[in-house]
Amino acid sequence: MPRPRTSRRLTLVTPAALAAFALTALPAFATSTPAQIATSKTNGVAYLKSLQAANGAYAGSGLSNEWAFSAFAAAGTAVVDVAPGGDTTKNARTVYRNLLSTAAWPSASPVVTDYERGALNAYAAGIDPARVSASRNLVADIYAYWQTAEAGYFGPSANFNGTVFAALALGGAKTQAGTARVPQALTASTVARLRANQHNDGGWTYQKVEGDPTAVNSAGDVDMTGAAMAALCVSGVPGTDADVVQAKNFLKGKLAAASGAFNSLYGVNTSSNGWAIAGLNACGINPQSAEFTTINGKTPVDFLIANQYNPAGGFKYKPADTSASAYASIDALRAVAGGGFTSAPPAPVTPGAPQWVAQSAFTPGAAARLALSVDDGAGNLKVCAVSFTPTGATTTLGDVLAAATGSAAPSGCVTSVAPSSGTGAVTSVNGKANSGSSTWKVSVDGSSFAGALREKTINVGDTIALRWGV
Repeated sequence: MPRPRTSRRLTLVTPAALAAFALTALPAFATSTPAQIATSKTNGVAYLKSLQAANGAYAGSGLSNEWAFSAFAAAGTAVVDVAPGGDTTKNARTVYRNLLSTAAWPSASPVVTDYERGALNAYAAGIDPARVSASRNLVADIYAYWQTAEAGYFGPSANFNGTVFAALALGGAKTQAGTARVPQALTASTVARLRANQHNDGGWTYQKVEGDPTAVNSAGDVDMTGAAMAALCVSGVPGTDADVVQAKNFLKGKLAAASGAFNSLYGVNTSSNGWAIAGLNACGINPQSAEFTTINGKTPVDFLIANQYNPAGGFKYKPADTSASAYASIDALRAVAGGGFTSAPPAPVTPGAPQWVAQSAFTPGAAARLALSVDDGAGNLKVCAVSFTPTGATTTLGDVLAAATGSAAPSGCVTSVAPSSGTGAVTSVNGKANSGSSTWKVSVDGSSFAGALREKTINVGDTIALRWGV
């Protein structure tokens, strides 16, 4: 998942006691059966539950296991149902939401992947990522890293990882109703960057290669290929698309015949297999189909299950390891369970627990952020996070646009608006005026575009898209 790439893997503390468990025997079938997968999921969920701290946390001081939420969701376990000793007041969802809501999160020097990680895992936990709290809107936080000079990139373009996970978060973390919350113009801009950074061999790496013929011709990376193809597919690109097919063929070419592992830049390991399978899953490609079954009858899922301790449930990082790895176990379980890089939260079994939690209104006088995009219909897309202090439980489109002229990140998203006060139609934005049937229209959380009125009510967490056109 998004993380500093100077070190390929997070340093993790693994329970030494797990080394006492022997691996199960290799399955008698070439392809893992539904029963074997079900057992793997059950045991894997139990292992991930053992990673929970006594206070209910998976992230925070000394912890970075919140990616477990995406694995729980894929495996059909609601994060709100995960509580130490059955103490529902310390359930993992509530504890994580509280963490995300703190002003100190994620750090004094955040990067875009911090917010992408938060959005993907909040979504899987059943926390609306745009409505974590009155002051925490993870969608807006991601928008703030839009690169105006290189539209479609999020964060420094040299670290392509940030753009891949922006696409995964903005495309994968949908509204509570299951619809896309960001406008098509933004999605199309990011998809164009994803395509432009695909290597000639069909793969991707975490680094930007667009515009560099030598870099484009360098070798792709199994892990980032899985992430990038998933980013394409959650953005609406079909699994039959030429670039997705090229990525699929790249992964096929990396299969190790004897085990079903992918030969990655980091050697044969469960995390790389997990990322590759997650990409295939996100694109609707069966990782146990004939084309992903080796000449020795092994599939990528076989490799993962063969490296799982049972009944303890943890997974090795590499076959020669003698204990389970928390990080590798998260990657592996999510893949075995059929997940991509996030999944919608399952219905909880805890009595009274809702599937979703979300801030319902602004807190008057408390700083807030909203995600805004402005499309002038001529290819000049502006994207930003608007910071302002609401005076009521809701605000208006006019007030948001006024705030955007002076408190947007990146700046320049909105430079002028007409009229500048009152009610009625927005007639001009950034100097572009309504003309005949081509007028400024607005969409909120992916709704149909309609005439932009200054008095339109805007609620906490709304993702706002302005568009000029018919």
